[in-house]
Amino acid sequence: MKLTGKVISGMNSFSYWMEKLEAYYTEKTDVNLFPGTLNIELDEDFHLPPEVIRLEKEEYGGTVSVSILPCKIFGRKAFILRTDKNAAGRGDHPLNIIEIASDVKLRDHYDLRDGDIVDVDLDVL
Repeated sequence: MKLTGKVISGMNSFSYWMEKLEAYYTEKTDVNLFPGTLNIELDEDFHLPPEVIRLEKEEYGGTVSVSILPCKIFGRKAFILRTDKNAAGRGDHPLNIIEIASDVKLRDHYDLRDGDIVDVDLDVL
């Protein structure tokens, strides 16, 4: 399955938590993720499949649980990150926005700008 959408600016809030919880994300993904995500706006809502990696709030003593879905962007291993609040439609992003994390700052590494069209490959599952 492939998702296609356009790059948009984010709120820069996930970066704080990714940095703070770096060890947990590394343990879950086996990748040292860059602290930040690339936001992509899809034409339609995207609902996570049931088989995702989970970072539960109880694991780190927090208040937010996160689903982690392996994917690829530009052939690079990456992950869709979505908080439970966003997944329920009550978070900072609507369901047609996905946040992609990888080992590099995707926006800089691939010279991406708002409005650029990108593909996200989910066939890595």
